[in-house]
Amino acid sequence: MKPEHFIGLDIGTSAVRCVVGMYDPNGSNGPSIIGHGLAPNQGMRRGAVVHVEDVTDAIIKAVTEAERIAGVTIKRATVNVNGSHVEGINSQGVIAISSANREILLEDRLRVEEAATIVNLPNNREIVQFFAKNYSLDGQKNIKDPVGMQGVRLEVDAHIVTASSPNLRNLDMALEKAEVVPTNHTVSGLAAAEAVLTRQQKEAGTALIDIGAGTTNLIVFEDGEVQHIAVLPIGGQHITNDLAIGLKTDLDVAEAVKIQHADLRSTPKKMNAMVKVGDKAHNFQFETIEIIIESRVEELLEYVDKELHKIKRSRKLPGGVVIVGGTAKIPGIEEFAREKLELSARIGHLQNISGLADTVEDASFTVVVGLMLLDMLLLPALPPSRDSAGQSAKGLFSSVMKRFSR
Repeated sequence: MKPEHFIGLDIGTSAVRCVVGMYDPNGSNGPSIIGHGLAPNQGMRRGAVVHVEDVTDAIIKAVTEAERIAGVTIKRATVNVNGSHVEGINSQGVIAISSANREILLEDRLRVEEAATIVNLPNNREIVQFFAKNYSLDGQKNIKDPVGMQGVRLEVDAHIVTASSPNLRNLDMALEKAEVVPTNHTVSGLAAAEAVLTRQQKEAGTALIDIGAGTTNLIVFEDGEVQHIAVLPIGGQHITNDLAIGLKTDLDVAEAVKIQHADLRSTPKKMNAMVKVGDKAHNFQFETIEIIIESRVEELLEYVDKELHKIKRSRKLPGGVVIVGGTAKIPGIEEFAREKLELSARIGHLQNISGLADTVEDASFTVVVGLMLLDMLLLPALPPSRDSAGQSAKGLFSSVMKRFSR
């Protein structure tokens, strides 16, 4: 594979998506998408692999479609880690500076970050990502980068993302069988954030809510750094399941009801109206559909608010919340979130993407486009034009991400 191509692979609960990008050959600001693939995934439950062969087949189909459209061979990709087994914990590291002039070197910063990763984890869990929130030097707090400063005691406040080792092994096994090498692993929420959040939003304090099929990723930024990550065990499939139970109908009919008639807008509706779905003209009362969907989305937002309470940011995020994922397509969901969370809310949109961008503007492609962008940022081999296009592309990213090779 040529080094100028960058691959994102989103292995989701309901589908696997693959996106191929490159620096825009026309020199415009931002990356250009040259290929994409989508395949249904039957091998996962709530973001965790339950059937390796099914996941492998879905990966192969999505990658093959992306290869056909892009005209390149895909052997490696930046891959997401998802599921309710993903957890974020806070940690601190402290070291003493022993150099003669007490100047903080890059080695010292890496050493204090390594000290922060020394936490007691069960044998079946491992660190996936590490985020340094801020540093302290001799009591001076909220330092962004201590390198070059002078002091004797260096501390770091960090947020560490851990995941279940067996789940990671199963994911890697499916990738290995599909002959795709994971060059980087990252949580889905961070990838989505790289695709839709601006630097200003990350500085001000913003929560991104990525509502997938089986899980919802929540990631909170403040002062340009990751403050909190959580994966909630609720997603769009739960709305479909609730509709199937509440309307006493099949799952495929319930899914069609959700796609065609879900509406959370507060505008007046004909509450006694009946809606028809499918060739057999299944009839359902609109009011019943609305009650079922509102109840599940409200429960999801209650989970989000509980996570914000944990970090004392409930109703206290100037940047509000940004919603992405397939469920973000429900009309009025941003108004509903604004009311329930008492924060500004908006739907996330891709920034500065050219090429086949119209195809991947769908909210369900946000994570995979973000993975492609992170692949572009993290891949050491850059094309000759990196001085111009590369710098504009890096403007889309924050430098918070550090990775652990597994």
